[in-house]
Amino acid sequence: MDEKFMLEEISKLKKEKNIKIFAHNYQNHEVQQVADYIGDSFYLSKLSKEIDCETVIFCGVKFMAETTKILSPQKKVILPVEEALCPMAHMITSQDIIEFKKHHPDFKVVAYVNTTTDVKAYADVCVTSSTAIKIINSLEEKNILFVPDMNLGSYISKKIKDKNIISWNGYCNVHDKVKKEEIINIKNKYPEVPILVHPECREEVVNLADFVGSTSEIIEYAGKLDKKKIIIGTETGVLHVLRKLNPDKKFDLLSPSLICINMKKTTLQDVYNAATGKGGLDIEIEENLRLKALNSIEEMIRLAR
Repeated sequence: MDEKFMLEEISKLKKEKNIKIFAHNYQNHEVQQVADYIGDSFYLSKLSKEIDCETVIFCGVKFMAETTKILSPQKKVILPVEEALCPMAHMITSQDIIEFKKHHPDFKVVAYVNTTTDVKAYADVCVTSSTAIKIINSLEEKNILFVPDMNLGSYISKKIKDKNIISWNGYCNVHDKVKKEEIINIKNKYPEVPILVHPECREEVVNLADFVGSTSEIIEYAGKLDKKKIIIGTETGVLHVLRKLNPDKKFDLLSPSLICINMKKTTLQDVYNAATGKGGLDIEIEENLRLKALNSIEEMIRLAR
């Protein structure tokens, strides 16, 4: 279908049906260009509560659309591509948490927001990569199980010395692929160029970076840097945002492996199909489960203030 036609139709349907399109920073440029809001998953989910609309088309992966539905049950939430899943989110189950708590009742379970609704329902509190340190520091409990990302868990444990933090054996299959040799090679080639990485990268990569932060923190930090060239160590989609916000700067990717196939599954055609009602997954969550999952998210919002 003609791109110009789809762009015009999507724009018209957004007004007619009171639709807002949310796109994660890692989405393709063609999807970002039709979005009303672009950002990280939790920023968008939280925003959905504040925005006056009937329908949210969430261009990202399934857990993100689910989080939006948990926070805004009165809205219709559509994921354009049902198969757009986060592998890391499925590296732990609610049964895993139930079993862990049975044997370790003195542990607080902290779940990365990159988890399924089932896992959120059995976690004590959720966190984002930007709020994790603040929230875990504020907890009374000394024993913490962090799920599911062992790389982010390792990064947090280095920052918080007075707690016993153990991590689940999960990982982001995109960030985890970045190798120590790649960052060393970049540093040798461009010693004056700063390297900004996400804490989902391996510890040996994080240790060599000039800045470590969430996607939104990387975007903010890059904007403030007085450098014309910057190396980015997170998913390639964020380069669209960085280049748009900083047209005078050059951004390169740290590693060619930083491409999330699941984030790239959504196309302009998929967004068009979702807007016309001819495609996409209508997110539905059983009310008791939603309320249980909401507890851990609301606790995150409270502690992150």
